[in-house]
Amino acid sequence: MPKTKQSKRRQKFDYNLDRKKLKKKFIKKCNPRIENRQIRNAWDDKKSTASNLQEMGLSFDPNRSQPIKKQKLLGNNKETRAPAAIVTKPYVLNLLEEEAGLQEKDTKTLSSDLVEYVQHMIKEHNEDFKAMARDEKNYYQDTPKQIKRKINEYKRCHQQHYEAFMSSLAPPQQMDQ
Repeated sequence: MPKTKQSKRRQKFDYNLDRKKLKKKFIKKCNPRIENRQIRNAWDDKKSTASNLQEMGLSFDPNRSQPIKKQKLLGNNKETRAPAAIVTKPYVLNLLEEEAGLQEKDTKTLSSDLVEYVQHMIKEHNEDFKAMARDEKNYYQDTPKQIKRKINEYKRCHQQHYEAFMSSLAPPQQMDQ
């Protein structure tokens, strides 16, 4: 099979390219990006992964960081531990613990179609899930359990909407004079 014209052609050196920049660009592209901001800021590219993590007070190998109990046939149980590491960057560990302690906001929402569907089912059938399953608006033929799950999801995600909707369904109270 014949070779292509480009592969036959003599290779020419490109004097306009900076090989040092190309190598740095290639290395940066090959290295994975560290997602965590605190670890990324404290990372030293000149050191190994194990030594970087050790300086931050994190474990590279969980099998070495946890004590392993060796059992003998009679009596004494001895523990073997990895040597205690010197933590030079404790602020990373403190920031990670602080971030882990923050409460995560629930950002899940439901589609407007699903909200409308659930409201229709509650309005028509109250808590009768079997009747909801037989309703003509149940296009996807959800089972009673699936409908119940969707209603509970609506209650959880849109709690204020649900309470306002339920209060609008309640019959108006008569005022005594």
